[in-house]
Amino acid sequence: MTVFISDSFNSVTDPKMPFLSAAIDPVQVQECFGRYLAIAQNFRLQKVQVIRHKLGRRCLIAYKLISDAGEIITLIGKVRAKGTDFKSYELQKSLWEAGFADDSAEGISVPEPIGIIPEWQMWLQRKVEGVVATQCLTQNNNILIAKRIAEVAHKLHQTNILPHRSHTMSDELRILQERITLVMQQYPEWQERLERILEASHHLGKNTPELTSCGIHRDFYPDQVIINNSRLYLIDLDLYCEGNPALDIGNFIAHIQEYSLRTFGNSEALRDYENAFTTRFLELTSNKIYPAIAAYTTLTLVRHIHISTQFAERRPFTAALLNLCEQRLHIN
Repeated sequence: MTVFISDSFNSVTDPKMPFLSAAIDPVQVQECFGRYLAIAQNFRLQKVQVIRHKLGRRCLIAYKLISDAGEIITLIGKVRAKGTDFKSYELQKSLWEAGFADDSAEGISVPEPIGIIPEWQMWLQRKVEGVVATQCLTQNNNILIAKRIAEVAHKLHQTNILPHRSHTMSDELRILQERITLVMQQYPEWQERLERILEASHHLGKNTPELTSCGIHRDFYPDQVIINNSRLYLIDLDLYCEGNPALDIGNFIAHIQEYSLRTFGNSEALRDYENAFTTRFLELTSNKIYPAIAAYTTLTLVRHIHISTQFAERRPFTAALLNLCEQRLHIN
């Protein structure tokens, strides 16, 4: 039995989640799994690994199990300090039962939801093998992958599973206002430019057509899609809400452009991939959605100005993002 602890993990000093020490203790894990998880009845624990721990907020733990016959499965436990995320678990379960299971005909799935351990404020899903779509951006078959990922977004938008919350353009602009204000405080020399970007962003947002809303991912970008041969898995639906489907598409495109900027020094380096993704989504929906997609792409890039200041490896690209946003917003 092996227990791996991430460098950021400290159960002793996390008063918001004092039960984490139990969640990585082999004896208690085996006992709890036996009580709560039907799938674990014929398995024994082989390895526990803390994947990520955000102090006072959340923790992600991987549990590797093996049966007497040698079958191995890995479960991912998601712990949240403010309480068990029942809504995310129920959403995943609803999606699984509504055509997103492992045997779905079009090869689009979500990881199988496994169960809940209440005393650890944890819900679990089966880990899926594969690579995140980000790792495939420069591969020869990336155009085909781009089209398939557009189909992933469209399938989610068509499920009609009732969200418990909504996200409007007003919410998007409020978040931008908060984030860009923080950048102004950190980089006062850019205040005037950032103020113009905010003003133009508000104007763009207020003039963006609102389409019929539906359930959206709200954090849709390449890292949220796992590719396993011909099957694609959509992950991390914690922010699922009612909103404009153009937000998911614009968010995805903006992440592609930001990635291109950091990786190749040119936001248009993956333009063929971006075009294939957008064209396929428009084929599945309507060209009428394109202006909203373009708007949400720009607004997401503006949000990335703040994101870039939060990571040392991204700060060298903040100025380039500033320039890109000014170009898209037609600021002289």
